[in-house]
Amino acid sequence: MDHPSASPFSLRARRDGGGTPRLNGWGADSDYGVLRDVLLGPIGNYRWLKTSSLSKKTLRRGVAFDPAVAAKQHAEMVSAYRSAGVEVHFHEADPELPYQVYARDSSVMTPFGAVITNMAQWWRRGENFRAIETYQRLGIPIYDYVTAGCFEGGDFNVIEPGCVLIGWEGEEGRSQFEGADQLRRWFEAEGWEVRLADIDPYYVHIDLMVVMLAPKLAAVCLETTDADIVDWMKAKGIEIVPVPFKETMALGCNVVALGDDRVLLPAESLTLKEKLKALGFTVYDPELAMITQGGGGVHCMCQALRRDPG
Repeated sequence: MDHPSASPFSLRARRDGGGTPRLNGWGADSDYGVLRDVLLGPIGNYRWLKTSSLSKKTLRRGVAFDPAVAAKQHAEMVSAYRSAGVEVHFHEADPELPYQVYARDSSVMTPFGAVITNMAQWWRRGENFRAIETYQRLGIPIYDYVTAGCFEGGDFNVIEPGCVLIGWEGEEGRSQFEGADQLRRWFEAEGWEVRLADIDPYYVHIDLMVVMLAPKLAAVCLETTDADIVDWMKAKGIEIVPVPFKETMALGCNVVALGDDRVLLPAESLTLKEKLKALGFTVYDPELAMITQGGGGVHCMCQALRRDPG
């Protein structure tokens, strides 16, 4: 299916000083509008590496990686998206990129086009180049490129239309202040409210701790999220659904809102699943442990390409 863009493919659509035109047919202004198109990574080249505290623990304990099980679980996730009416697109597989399955990190989708990020770990930097090719193939303009420092897509957290929470972890983490601040300047110029949040590198990205579920509803790990961020969200009228720390370390807060009170989450997200069902949500909960033990959950594995306005 073809989706018209606001303009032909461009390697840099951002206008200095703001006023960049919004796309027509692609783009997302929230993380909870009805998801129409999603970008996923391939699973065939996936293997576990020491990328985070979770994957280091998995490898340290000698857990055996089974690529056949990972492929089956990935297929179940893809099936869940399609059964929810989402059109699924994929990056072209590159055998040199074992973490390409985590499509969240190499780019960020906005209403103005895709931001190409700047990956921190050397074995993931090639994902940025493949992402550029993907957006060119799909005809989605590129908004701009993070150049001031490392920054990964899991730290770009749209709270509601025109408002973004941007995480950074410093020199030892995956997103640096310089990269986060560059994004802040761009999006403030576009008229957005931007909140920067420094988080402990142990948590990798902010989307392990804070994820929007629906308008004015968020899943949050209260034990790890700074109180001032929680207060800031509550001041916006956002209701908090707490997720226990232990489950967040199994990626239980790293979930995907599908819109219309539907959510995709890993089977291990027991507390959030129970709470959302009590709130009347439809829950898709594929088993994903063979993938998530490598350090990323369902939110890490997806990049929204098109959502209904939030």
